[in-house]
Amino acid sequence: MKILTAALLGLVQGVAEFLPISSSGHLSILQNLFKLDYAESEHLLFDVLLHVGTLAAVFIFYWKDIKAMVRDTVSFIAGNTQDSGEEGRLKPSVRLVFLIIVATLPLVVVLPFTDAVERLSANTPFIAFALIITGVLIYVSGKLSEGRRTEKTASILDAVAVGAAQAVAVIPGLSRSGTTITVGLARGFRRDFAVRFAFLLSIPAVLGSTLVTLLKAVLNGGIVWANVPAYLVGMAVAGVVGYGALVFLKRIVSKPDGFSKFAYYCWGVGVLSLILSIFIH
Repeated sequence: MKILTAALLGLVQGVAEFLPISSSGHLSILQNLFKLDYAESEHLLFDVLLHVGTLAAVFIFYWKDIKAMVRDTVSFIAGNTQDSGEEGRLKPSVRLVFLIIVATLPLVVVLPFTDAVERLSANTPFIAFALIITGVLIYVSGKLSEGRRTEKTASILDAVAVGAAQAVAVIPGLSRSGTTITVGLARGFRRDFAVRFAFLLSIPAVLGSTLVTLLKAVLNGGIVWANVPAYLVGMAVAGVVGYGALVFLKRIVSKPDGFSKFAYYCWGVGVLSLILSIFIH
């Protein structure tokens, strides 16, 4: 793999992971249509490593939230009640941890279908249609009224609904952030909380996926050690660009119609990819 290729894919991952336009869909389309110079055996591994880069951006961007979640949850487990919330209720940070745990559980349902999902990454027309559906979801999200629910008031049912959306969004071409944020808004989440919950929810999902894929790569000999420098470049670019995308998204999400404008981009890329898949192959 060339370092330039790794940097290009890192750039795409950094932009597309947090903006609601499907990073997995974009990476697969680039690989399928333009036959970028890395072997098929590296495709899934490098895709996951790029997600590690953007995961680092999430940790940095939401570090205060993550630190509070870890600190308060450890205190809660240790039975330290002197810092409990009002009227003996769980602290918002601890409630947020439990909500994330509940929302992560639906991913277990899709584990048996992992291989089938991976095969979809090679089907450009399917990804193109999935991008068009993503556009529809994002457009609908812009029409939803902003709710008031946050980690203080969100219910277990809310968490399950958003978690189910994340599970469905493992399909390449469906934006994980766009799908989960839309469902969060539909459940009455405040806009800023819908975004924050969606990205904090990605942490256990990406960590689990990374561990499983790295194990598969090691067992199957899928790691090309000569390409490690390119891997690192791709991860670094994905992380830096991803952080910038988070800053940008935070600015536009407060506007009722800011998020839904990405629908037109998804529709355009979906239609263009469908046309190119016909003429290139």
